[in-house]
Amino acid sequence: MAFSRRRFIQAVGTIGAIASVRAQAQTPYSSGEERPKLQMPHGSVDSHMHLYDDRYPAAANATLRPPNAYLTDYHALQSRLGIHRMVIVTPSTYGTDNRCMLEGLKHSQGAARGVAVVNGSITDEDLAELHNAGVRGIRFNLSYGGAALSDLERLAARVNEFGWNVQIVAPGTQLTDLETRLRQLPARLVIDHMGHVPQPEGTESDAFKTIRRLLDNEKVWVKLSGPYIRSKVGPPSYADVGLVAKALVELKPQRMLWGSDWPHPTMQQQKPDDALMLDLLAGWAPGEAERTMILKDNPAALYGFE
Repeated sequence: MAFSRRRFIQAVGTIGAIASVRAQAQTPYSSGEERPKLQMPHGSVDSHMHLYDDRYPAAANATLRPPNAYLTDYHALQSRLGIHRMVIVTPSTYGTDNRCMLEGLKHSQGAARGVAVVNGSITDEDLAELHNAGVRGIRFNLSYGGAALSDLERLAARVNEFGWNVQIVAPGTQLTDLETRLRQLPARLVIDHMGHVPQPEGTESDAFKTIRRLLDNEKVWVKLSGPYIRSKVGPPSYADVGLVAKALVELKPQRMLWGSDWPHPTMQQQKPDDALMLDLLAGWAPGEAERTMILKDNPAALYGFE
């Protein structure tokens, strides 16, 4: 049967519609289009993501300057992963300027908490305002700059009065050097990105042994995020870092958190597939009860979600 002009136009329209749907399925700053196989418990939390907006100037010494990544872009990832709540972390790009993060909190309609970057000159009134906006932690980024480490103990004591945590991201060797100071902090401590445990040493490294000792303290938590940061194996399995993640879950599943690290600011070329990275959690934490703790119960308790 001849392929009529009308049928040709209909076919082209159908192809165009499919292409449009596929384009809409694509998530900004994330490879792939498929949804994860892992089913997210209701109330799950992405405990580590960032927002970027060039309306807010970068700090003069910022080394990471990603393109704009808006809350509306992130909503596409949430829809794809099946997750509603998030923790917005002020990135090193903005120094101690938290306005971009605070705007995200304002428009999240209660579905977000924040982690700010502050210095020792911040007033109690400013801390109270941050708390009312939804901030529940402060961050010290020793890899890319931010708050001064000299303020660590004093700020930890002050934010502890609000029930906040202190989040630290540091190369594994520096984490080991800071162990005594971190152990003595009055506030709860959150270690970013699995402590940047180096590879190929992995669980045999001094950094991992430091984290293991710190986890003996009931106030220490670890984010299972950014497996690509230290992996030598690379995607899609990040199997070397996966051994570290699995060992951490076996140690203290009740104090593990999961985070996407969207929009993956340290990955400036090929962005990872967020659905595949989420599915890695099924191997790191094989038990459903453990995954529910990591995705829902632990972050809900730490960040004060109802």
